[in-house]
Amino acid sequence: MNELSISLPVGERVYRLAIEKEHEELFRKAAKLIDQRIKDYSASYAYKDKQDLLAMVALEYASGFLQNEELLSENETRLELKLLELEHTLDEQLKL
Repeated sequence: MNELSISLPVGERVYRLAIEKEHEELFRKAAKLIDQRIKDYSASYAYKDKQDLLAMVALEYASGFLQNEELLSENETRLELKLLELEHTLDEQLKL
């Protein structure tokens, strides 16, 4: 295991994480994205504390994740149908 311990600032707090070394850039980019969205929301909406902004960012990304999962599932279903179609066509051609 090639584990790395890093500190990531998110929403004015620093979080220590143990991650695989090859995922470091991904986690750093994710933390930057979250901080940018927090700044965007803070400029556009009234809020009581950072927790409100973090909740809004979490909802935004979670809903996007769920939409992507739904699209992936639909695409997998379409692919399966196309493969069945191709299999049927091949079966028909091999019978000739």
